[in-house]
Amino acid sequence: MSFPERLMTLRSRFHLTKKALAEAVGLSERLVYYYEQGQRSPNMETLIALADFFDVSIDYLVGRSDDPTPPRKES
Repeated sequence: MSFPERLMTLRSRFHLTKKALAEAVGLSERLVYYYEQGQRSPNMETLIALADFFDVSIDYLVGRSDDPTPPRKES
């Protein structure tokens, strides 16, 4: 599954509108639309914000893994 598909799936699973997701992670609604359409790719800061928000790994978010478990943070 590609990044646009994962983003749409996660947003749907969390019952969020594009606007709600955009506000939650500090993006514009239009940018969320572009990401979901595959017209733009997020930068690293945005990927981290999205992964943190959805509590998934970046590898899962971008389609490199089917395991959504984020890595454990070292204390």
